[in-house]
Amino acid sequence: MSKQSTDADVAFIQALAELLNKNDLTELSVKREYGEDDSLEVRVVKQANIVTTAVAAPAPVIHHAAPTAVAAAPAPAAAALVEDPAQHPGAVTSPMVGTVYLAAEPGATPFVSIGATVSEGQTVLIIEAMKTMNHIPAPRAGTVKRILIEDGSPVEYGAPLMIIE
Repeated sequence: MSKQSTDADVAFIQALAELLNKNDLTELSVKREYGEDDSLEVRVVKQANIVTTAVAAPAPVIHHAAPTAVAAAPAPAAAALVEDPAQHPGAVTSPMVGTVYLAAEPGATPFVSIGATVSEGQTVLIIEAMKTMNHIPAPRAGTVKRILIEDGSPVEYGAPLMIIE
């Protein structure tokens, strides 16, 4: 990739961060296609840092190499109690780095959906790592409350995938 493309990507990521703040969003995900084998996938997430003195200031978290900083105005303490999905007691986290799939094959019915009841050990999704399909089981029985990832998206070790309560 040329320096010109890199500069354009940095400007694009900065514009996304500004858009995130301007529209009071908490997350933004975009995939930009340049050609057959060249693309840029950006996910910008803003999380609240809660300080023990009951004063909180939202801080941006930008994934996928974003060399930019996003300024945010401090939020009231009550509004800062935004839930971090990774800290939720019902969070199912990724046991590995890979690509997540919500169904066994493209076009198939997803393993689970929001509101579905799952039993412990039931496959809830697949993570492809090094060309191996790894079935990820539900760590506990319960109801799927949130699905935090999109089909075909990359995940890192420990990333929250879904909430089961």
